[in-house]
Amino acid sequence: MYASPSFPVRPCPECQAGQLHRQYLAYYTWLGNDLITVPDFPAWVCDLCGHREYDANALNRLSLILSPTAGSAPKRRRRVRPQVRQRAKNPRPSQPE
Repeated sequence: MYASPSFPVRPCPECQAGQLHRQYLAYYTWLGNDLITVPDFPAWVCDLCGHREYDANALNRLSLILSPTAGSAPKRRRRVRPQVRQRAKNPRPSQPE
């Protein structure tokens, strides 16, 4: 297995001897009482001890998708302007004919 230039390897924070490589794994999480599984989720895995770190950017995007407000239109705050009352127009005095 070789490292892609776009995904450099880095030292493992757990064992300090291995290196983390980019892999795609199944990700599992609980959402309330429901088990959510995501196949092919990006992660960094140590080649020596097996320590896993899931990709932070992918986790952020997944949390946005699983958010209870996902898919709903954002609520816009309306600015309420005080209504200015218009003065009643004074009728013009009638002119004699």
